[in-house]
Amino acid sequence: MLSPLSLLFWIGVAYMPALSGYFFGPDRWYHRLHKPDWTPPDSVFGPVWMALYAMMGLSVYLVARKDKHPLLPWAIGLFFLTLMLNAAWSPLFFGLHRPDLSLVCVGVQWFALVSMTRAFFKIRPAAGFLQIPHLLWVTFAFALNASIWNLNR
Repeated sequence: MLSPLSLLFWIGVAYMPALSGYFFGPDRWYHRLHKPDWTPPDSVFGPVWMALYAMMGLSVYLVARKDKHPLLPWAIGLFFLTLMLNAAWSPLFFGLHRPDLSLVCVGVQWFALVSMTRAFFKIRPAAGFLQIPHLLWVTFAFALNASIWNLNR
């Protein structure tokens, strides 16, 4: 049975890292950096993350409904770890102007996300599939962050 309040709760939780992006976003420092030609315009990042956060919320909601699954605590823990790493990236990159530290952050996030996605697949395959765009985007973000770091060191 679907629980609209529970779904709204998990979607709200998934959107929490967006606050970090709100407070720490592209600034003059970022616009002066050398970036690869394949860097998307700034206007792409917000809509992509908004869609990903919605899918993340739906995905964790589907997993949380399997309350007796032995992997559930591990999967939910990894979900919160990925959220914390996601929230940490913007202050590291834009706030501290540290592409090196943000690269480490997004790298750890990628590994946590792979582990979380595998756990989600085992608990509820649809939830795992909902994480695939997130995993692809974080892979792209890692490559972009690495390229920016390399071009500006």
